Amino acid sequence: MNTIVLPTTLHCAGCVESIKPFFNSSLKINEWKVDLSKPVKTITAAGEELSKEDVTELLQQAGYDILEETETVSTELPPIGSMVNGQSSTVGFWNDIDKWKRASFNTLNCLIGCSIGDFGTIIFLQAYYPHTSMLTQMSLATVSGLCTSVLLETIILKVRESFDWKNAFTTAFSMSFISMVTMEIAMNASDFMVTGGKAAFNSPKYWLAFAVASVAGFLVPLPYNYYKLKKYNKACH
Repeated sequence: MNTIVLPTTLHCAGCVESIKPFFNSSLKINEWKVDLSKPVKTITAAGEELSKEDVTELLQQAGYDILEETETVSTELPPIGSMVNGQSSTVGFWNDIDKWKRASFNTLNCLIGCSIGDFGTIIFLQAYYPHTSMLTQMSLATVSGLCTSVLLETIILKVRESFDWKNAFTTAFSMSFISMVTMEIAMNASDFMVTGGKAAFNSPKYWLAFAVASVAGFLVPLPYNYYKLKKYNKACH
């Protein structure tokens, strides 16, 4: 029996779900498991004629890969703010361009989802219930934005990552909720500062507020999303 242990680019339980069809259907694998308890997630697979290349190929078919030894070492980052050669390592921590790109993509997905519910609710209330109080309007818009953002990310995980619906929803909610909340606060605060919460959607001032709120909604949670992705390698898509 050959037992193969490899560091991977997997990062969450949702990833494990997405590789299940490939590993469960392989005739060369008798058993397998993924260790998610460490920063670098490892996969252990066993089979009579199993090789490293077989495991690597299955991971790649599922959209993931193994980490080479040098990559594995580099992911063991020192604590944020620790000293390296007498200088703080914090600066280097925030310089990963690839992680910024992925965090930006994830944040953009959240922004699209939040904007659909948030501004859609505001437009609806101003069109049909114009006397709704500003506090009620903002509260409903925030809740709607959170709901549509979770829904959109659940669909993305289901379609692109082949998650089942339950796991897609759980992953989207648990790993993106703080980002969504800060995004909603930033968007509604910006909208209120520009319009006072009362500009009609057919007014240029409303669309100016929409642009400002969208930029704020993107920038405010972006460092948090980068931090989670860089330190914990956690992202929902």
